[in-house]
Amino acid sequence: MEKILERVQTLITDYGMSTLGAIAVFVLGIWLAKFLSNSLRKLLRKRKVDETLVTFLGSLTHVLLLIFVIIAGMSKLGVEMTSIIAMVGAAGLAVGLALQGSLANLAGGVLLFVFRPFRVGHFVEVAGNKGTVEEIDIFTTKLKTFDNKTIIIPNAKVTGDTIVNYSVNETRRVDLVIGVSYGDDLDKVKKVIKGVLSEDPRILKDPEPMVVVTELADSSVNFAVRPWVKTSDYWDVYFDTIEAVKKRLDREGITIPFPQRDVHMYGHEAGAA
Repeated sequence: MEKILERVQTLITDYGMSTLGAIAVFVLGIWLAKFLSNSLRKLLRKRKVDETLVTFLGSLTHVLLLIFVIIAGMSKLGVEMTSIIAMVGAAGLAVGLALQGSLANLAGGVLLFVFRPFRVGHFVEVAGNKGTVEEIDIFTTKLKTFDNKTIIIPNAKVTGDTIVNYSVNETRRVDLVIGVSYGDDLDKVKKVIKGVLSEDPRILKDPEPMVVVTELADSSVNFAVRPWVKTSDYWDVYFDTIEAVKKRLDREGITIPFPQRDVHMYGHEAGAA
Protein backbone atom coordinates (compact mmCIF):
# COMPACT_ATOMS: atom_id res chain seq x y z
CA MET A 1 0.00 0.00 0.00
CA GLU A 2 2.84 2.33 0.82
CA LYS A 3 4.43 1.62 -2.58
CA ILE A 4 1.16 2.47 -4.32
CA LEU A 5 0.87 5.76 -2.44
CA GLU A 6 4.48 6.57 -3.25
CA ARG A 7 3.81 5.81 -6.93
CA VAL A 8 0.71 8.04 -6.96
CA GLN A 9 2.66 10.79 -5.24
CA THR A 10 5.43 10.46 -7.80
CA LEU A 11 2.96 10.66 -10.71
CA ILE A 12 1.29 13.71 -9.19
CA THR A 13 4.66 15.33 -8.66
CA ASP A 14 5.91 14.53 -12.17
CA TYR A 15 2.78 15.09 -14.23
CA GLY A 16 0.71 17.30 -11.97
CA MET A 17 3.22 20.12 -12.07
CA SER A 18 3.57 19.73 -15.83
CA THR A 19 -0.18 19.86 -16.23
CA LEU A 20 -0.47 22.93 -14.02
CA GLY A 21 2.37 24.52 -15.95
CA ALA A 22 0.65 23.78 -19.26
CA ILE A 23 -2.63 25.23 -17.98
CA ALA A 24 -0.77 28.33 -16.83
CA VAL A 25 0.86 28.64 -20.26
CA PHE A 26 -2.52 28.31 -22.00
CA VAL A 27 -4.31 30.81 -19.75
CA LEU A 28 -1.50 33.35 -19.75
CA GLY A 29 -0.80 32.81 -23.44
CA ILE A 30 -4.40 33.36 -24.50
CA TRP A 31 -4.57 36.55 -22.43
CA LEU A 32 -1.22 37.73 -23.79
CA ALA A 33 -2.24 36.97 -27.39
CA LYS A 34 -5.39 39.06 -26.99
CA PHE A 35 -3.48 41.84 -25.25
CA LEU A 36 -0.75 42.00 -27.91
CA SER A 37 -3.18 41.90 -30.84
CA ASN A 38 -5.28 44.68 -29.28
CA SER A 39 -2.13 46.70 -28.54
CA LEU A 40 -1.08 46.32 -32.17
CA ARG A 41 -4.47 47.59 -33.31
CA LYS A 42 -4.24 50.61 -31.00
CA LEU A 43 -0.71 51.39 -32.18
CA LEU A 44 -1.69 51.19 -35.84
CA ARG A 45 -4.76 53.37 -35.26
CA LYS A 46 -2.64 55.88 -33.37
CA ARG A 47 -0.37 56.10 -36.39
CA LYS A 48 -3.46 56.57 -38.58
CA VAL A 49 -3.00 53.35 -40.53
CA ASP A 50 -5.95 52.42 -42.73
CA GLU A 51 -8.66 50.62 -40.72
CA THR A 52 -8.74 47.76 -43.22
CA LEU A 53 -5.09 47.01 -42.57
CA VAL A 54 -5.55 47.45 -38.80
CA THR A 55 -8.30 44.85 -38.63
CA PHE A 56 -6.54 42.36 -40.88
CA LEU A 57 -3.15 42.53 -39.14
CA GLY A 58 -4.78 42.43 -35.69
CA SER A 59 -6.72 39.27 -36.52
CA LEU A 60 -3.74 37.59 -38.20
CA THR A 61 -1.47 38.39 -35.24
CA HIS A 62 -3.99 36.96 -32.80
CA VAL A 63 -4.27 33.68 -34.71
CA LEU A 64 -0.49 33.24 -35.03
CA LEU A 65 0.04 33.94 -31.32
CA LEU A 66 -2.62 31.38 -30.39
CA ILE A 67 -0.83 28.75 -32.49
CA PHE A 68 2.40 29.56 -30.69
CA VAL A 69 0.63 29.26 -27.30
CA ILE A 70 -0.73 25.83 -28.20
CA ILE A 71 2.72 24.60 -29.21
CA ALA A 72 4.28 26.02 -26.03
CA GLY A 73 1.61 24.41 -23.85
CA MET A 74 2.07 20.99 -25.44
CA SER A 75 5.82 21.31 -25.04
CA LYS A 76 5.26 22.04 -21.34
CA LEU A 77 3.40 18.73 -21.09
CA GLY A 78 6.56 16.99 -22.25
CA VAL A 79 5.61 16.38 -25.86
CA GLU A 80 8.71 16.35 -28.08
CA MET A 81 8.98 19.17 -30.60
CA THR A 82 9.51 16.67 -33.42
CA SER A 83 6.30 14.98 -32.35
CA ILE A 84 4.53 18.32 -32.23
CA ILE A 85 5.73 19.20 -35.70
CA ALA A 86 4.67 15.80 -37.04
CA MET A 87 1.31 16.11 -35.32
CA VAL A 88 0.79 19.64 -36.59
CA GLY A 89 1.64 18.49 -40.10
CA ALA A 90 -0.79 15.58 -39.94
CA ALA A 91 -3.47 17.72 -38.33
CA GLY A 92 -2.86 20.45 -40.87
CA LEU A 93 -3.44 18.02 -43.72
CA ALA A 94 -6.62 16.69 -42.16
CA VAL A 95 -7.89 20.13 -41.28
CA GLY A 96 -6.95 21.42 -44.72
CA LEU A 97 -9.06 18.73 -46.37
CA ALA A 98 -11.94 19.28 -43.97
CA LEU A 99 -11.83 23.06 -44.07
CA GLN A 100 -11.16 23.82 -47.71
CA GLY A 101 -13.80 26.55 -47.60
CA SER A 102 -12.17 28.24 -44.61
CA LEU A 103 -8.77 28.13 -46.29
CA ALA A 104 -10.32 29.65 -49.40
CA ASN A 105 -11.74 32.42 -47.21
CA LEU A 106 -8.30 32.96 -45.68
CA ALA A 107 -6.79 33.21 -49.16
CA GLY A 108 -9.55 35.65 -50.08
CA GLY A 109 -8.67 37.75 -47.04
CA VAL A 110 -5.04 37.87 -48.13
CA LEU A 111 -6.10 38.95 -51.64
CA LEU A 112 -8.28 41.72 -50.20
CA PHE A 113 -5.34 42.89 -48.12
CA VAL A 114 -2.90 42.84 -51.06
CA PHE A 115 -5.08 44.35 -53.80
CA ARG A 116 -7.38 46.42 -51.56
CA PRO A 117 -10.36 46.86 -53.91
CA PHE A 118 -12.18 48.62 -51.05
CA ARG A 119 -11.59 49.89 -47.54
CA VAL A 120 -13.53 50.23 -44.32
CA GLY A 121 -16.13 52.97 -44.80
CA HIS A 122 -16.58 52.43 -48.55
CA PHE A 123 -20.01 51.67 -49.96
CA VAL A 124 -19.73 48.58 -52.13
CA GLU A 125 -21.68 45.86 -53.88
CA VAL A 126 -20.15 42.40 -53.37
CA ALA A 127 -21.60 38.91 -53.81
CA GLY A 128 -25.00 40.42 -54.61
CA ASN A 129 -25.11 42.55 -51.44
CA LYS A 130 -24.81 46.31 -51.01
CA GLY A 131 -23.63 48.08 -47.90
CA THR A 132 -20.96 50.08 -46.14
CA VAL A 133 -17.84 48.10 -45.25
CA GLU A 134 -17.59 47.87 -41.46
CA GLU A 135 -14.85 45.28 -41.07
CA ILE A 136 -12.52 43.13 -43.17
CA ASP A 137 -11.39 40.08 -41.23
CA ILE A 138 -9.09 37.26 -42.33
CA PHE A 139 -12.11 35.05 -43.10
CA THR A 140 -15.08 37.38 -43.62
CA THR A 141 -16.11 40.87 -44.70
CA LYS A 142 -18.85 42.66 -42.75
CA LEU A 143 -21.25 45.09 -44.45
CA LYS A 144 -23.87 47.40 -42.95
CA THR A 145 -26.93 48.06 -45.11
CA PHE A 146 -29.06 51.21 -45.37
CA ASP A 147 -31.71 49.68 -43.09
CA ASN A 148 -29.07 48.87 -40.44
CA LYS A 149 -28.69 45.17 -41.18
CA THR A 150 -25.32 43.48 -40.80
CA ILE A 151 -24.25 41.15 -43.61
CA ILE A 152 -21.26 38.86 -43.09
CA ILE A 153 -19.82 37.53 -46.35
CA PRO A 154 -17.09 34.87 -46.64
CA ASN A 155 -14.02 36.38 -48.28
CA ALA A 156 -13.93 33.63 -50.90
CA LYS A 157 -17.28 34.89 -52.22
CA VAL A 158 -16.10 38.49 -52.09
CA THR A 159 -13.00 37.87 -54.21
CA GLY A 160 -14.73 35.32 -56.43
CA ASP A 161 -17.47 37.70 -57.60
CA THR A 162 -17.72 41.13 -59.16
CA ILE A 163 -16.91 44.01 -56.81
CA VAL A 164 -18.55 47.41 -57.37
CA ASN A 165 -17.05 50.22 -55.30
CA TYR A 166 -19.30 53.29 -55.24
CA SER A 167 -17.04 55.32 -52.95
CA VAL A 168 -13.57 54.99 -54.45
CA ASN A 169 -13.95 57.87 -56.95
CA GLU A 170 -14.47 61.47 -55.90
CA THR A 171 -17.34 62.12 -58.32
CA ARG A 172 -20.34 60.18 -59.58
CA ARG A 173 -23.02 60.68 -62.20
CA VAL A 174 -26.67 60.74 -61.15
CA ASP A 175 -28.83 59.04 -63.81
CA LEU A 176 -32.51 59.98 -63.95
CA VAL A 177 -35.20 59.37 -66.57
CA ILE A 178 -38.05 61.87 -66.65
CA GLY A 179 -41.10 61.38 -68.87
CA VAL A 180 -43.32 64.21 -70.14
CA SER A 181 -46.44 64.33 -72.26
CA TYR A 182 -46.28 64.19 -76.07
CA GLY A 183 -48.12 67.52 -76.20
CA ASP A 184 -45.45 69.46 -74.29
CA ASP A 185 -42.79 71.66 -75.87
CA LEU A 186 -39.57 69.61 -75.67
CA ASP A 187 -37.31 72.67 -75.88
CA LYS A 188 -39.17 74.22 -72.95
CA VAL A 189 -38.91 70.99 -70.95
CA LYS A 190 -35.18 70.83 -71.55
CA LYS A 191 -34.77 74.48 -70.54
CA VAL A 192 -36.74 73.96 -67.32
CA ILE A 193 -34.73 70.89 -66.31
CA LYS A 194 -31.42 72.61 -67.07
CA GLY A 195 -32.57 75.58 -65.00
CA VAL A 196 -33.20 73.32 -62.00
CA LEU A 197 -29.77 71.74 -62.36
CA SER A 198 -27.98 75.07 -62.72
CA GLU A 199 -29.51 76.35 -59.46
CA ASP A 200 -28.11 73.50 -57.38
CA PRO A 201 -24.57 74.37 -56.21
CA ARG A 202 -23.82 70.71 -55.50
CA ILE A 203 -24.08 69.84 -59.20
CA LEU A 204 -20.72 70.17 -60.93
CA LYS A 205 -20.25 72.42 -63.93
CA ASP A 206 -17.56 70.16 -65.35
CA PRO A 207 -18.53 67.68 -66.68
CA GLU A 208 -21.59 69.58 -67.87
CA PRO A 209 -24.97 68.04 -66.97
CA MET A 210 -26.64 66.17 -69.82
CA VAL A 211 -30.34 66.60 -70.63
CA VAL A 212 -31.38 64.76 -73.82
CA VAL A 213 -34.37 62.93 -75.28
CA THR A 214 -33.70 59.21 -75.15
CA GLU A 215 -37.00 57.50 -75.99
CA LEU A 216 -40.45 57.97 -77.50
CA ALA A 217 -42.36 55.64 -75.22
CA ASP A 218 -46.01 54.59 -75.41
CA SER A 219 -47.30 57.33 -73.09
CA SER A 220 -44.41 59.75 -72.71
CA VAL A 221 -41.32 61.35 -74.18
CA ASN A 222 -38.41 60.35 -71.97
CA PHE A 223 -35.54 62.63 -71.03
CA ALA A 224 -32.23 61.35 -69.66
CA VAL A 225 -31.03 63.74 -66.93
CA ARG A 226 -27.40 63.11 -65.97
CA PRO A 227 -25.69 65.61 -63.65
CA TRP A 228 -22.30 64.96 -62.02
CA VAL A 229 -21.83 65.41 -58.28
CA LYS A 230 -19.36 64.70 -55.53
CA THR A 231 -19.74 61.14 -54.29
CA SER A 232 -20.70 62.36 -50.83
CA ASP A 233 -23.62 64.37 -52.33
CA TYR A 234 -25.00 61.57 -54.52
CA TRP A 235 -28.16 60.60 -52.66
CA ASP A 236 -29.09 64.12 -51.56
CA VAL A 237 -28.87 65.40 -55.13
CA TYR A 238 -30.67 62.32 -56.44
CA PHE A 239 -33.79 62.84 -54.32
CA ASP A 240 -33.73 66.65 -54.33
CA THR A 241 -33.48 66.80 -58.13
CA ILE A 242 -36.50 64.54 -58.62
CA GLU A 243 -38.59 66.71 -56.30
CA ALA A 244 -37.35 70.02 -57.70
CA VAL A 245 -37.92 69.00 -61.33
CA LYS A 246 -41.45 67.78 -60.59
CA LYS A 247 -42.38 71.02 -58.81
CA ARG A 248 -40.87 73.21 -61.55
CA LEU A 249 -42.60 71.28 -64.33
CA ASP A 250 -45.92 71.64 -62.48
CA ARG A 251 -45.46 75.42 -62.22
CA GLU A 252 -44.69 75.61 -65.93
CA GLY A 253 -47.79 73.61 -66.83
CA ILE A 254 -45.77 70.68 -68.17
CA THR A 255 -47.43 67.31 -67.71
CA ILE A 256 -45.77 64.20 -66.36
CA PRO A 257 -48.16 61.46 -67.56
CA PHE A 258 -49.92 59.54 -64.78
CA PRO A 259 -50.28 56.67 -64.39
CA GLN A 260 -47.23 55.63 -66.39
CA ARG A 261 -46.95 51.90 -66.90
CA ASP A 262 -43.99 52.05 -69.23
CA VAL A 263 -41.90 54.81 -67.65
CA HIS A 264 -41.33 56.33 -64.23
CA MET A 265 -39.14 59.03 -62.81
CA TYR A 266 -36.33 56.93 -61.44
CA GLY A 267 -32.60 56.53 -61.12
CA HIS A 268 -30.82 53.82 -63.09
CA GLU A 269 -27.95 53.58 -60.67
CA ALA A 270 -28.41 52.37 -57.11
CA GLY A 271 -25.50 53.23 -54.93
CA ALA A 272 -24.42 55.42 -52.10
CA ALA A 273 -21.74 57.79 -51.12
